[in-house]
Amino acid sequence: MNAWEPLAPARYADEGADEGDLAPFVVSRPAPGARRSPLIFASPHSGRIYPSPMMDASHLDRAAIRRSEDAFVDRLIEGAPAWGATVIAARFARVWLDVNREAWELDPSMFEDELPPYARGRSARVAAGLGAIARIVREGEEIYARKLSFAEARGRVEAVHRPYHEALSALIGEVRKTHGVAILIDWHSMPAAAVHAVAGARCDMVLGDRFGGACSPAVSRLVERELSARGYGVARNAPYAGGYTTEHYGRPSRGVHALQIEVNRALYLNEASLAPTAGFTGLKTDLEGVFAALSVADWAGL
Repeated sequence: MNAWEPLAPARYADEGADEGDLAPFVVSRPAPGARRSPLIFASPHSGRIYPSPMMDASHLDRAAIRRSEDAFVDRLIEGAPAWGATVIAARFARVWLDVNREAWELDPSMFEDELPPYARGRSARVAAGLGAIARIVREGEEIYARKLSFAEARGRVEAVHRPYHEALSALIGEVRKTHGVAILIDWHSMPAAAVHAVAGARCDMVLGDRFGGACSPAVSRLVERELSARGYGVARNAPYAGGYTTEHYGRPSRGVHALQIEVNRALYLNEASLAPTAGFTGLKTDLEGVFAALSVADWAGL
């Protein structure tokens, strides 16, 4: 499950990362002997490793590049194993390689050589500059000062995307074998400005279930009920209906339910400095209450 092609040694900007520590993700499980639930939580966009080849090739400094990071979402959900859930968190920054994209969703304009026929250069996400390798950061600023080679892209996919999804697929299979059902919740954060798309409503969280295609309505209803009970304004599928992970894994008819949750960064983060605010602790406590409720839910009828 954890086999992958290693990257060449590089300098990292991850807090506390060891030189040469190339693990593309970390998996946290419930303690041995503890009760386990069918829940898998994923954090694909909170990685803080920015390899030196990207930084050396970038127009932007680290502070500018980090604006696309779902900062500290991994820490908001790190307590979930105490409530029976398994957590997988990507460690590399999403702008290095976005695991919430199809692996070969690449923008041809970013590369010095021709992409292979299997590359998907015409998707809506590529057009927006946010393919598997991002062309821009959140404010539309171009990241790279030079063209990349396809060999660089292939190396990132093989070192990060492939092992992450091999591990996630294995976790889903393991949980479904044990419980008969797997419930994947993909955790993200959204800029406060994005919630203006939800007209006339306070929006703290957006639940994306691909308009009912990625999970049973019972899953979305239960999560919405638990968040609303704690005073959070919850929207469905607007402005985010779910990304690649939700779409790829959500197969309710096969017992795999996938839901994306976007958390308004204004609840816990100073978006200018990317430092947690005083709201971080309260939000984390509330989320752990949600995890506790989900851990004792009856999922047998899904």
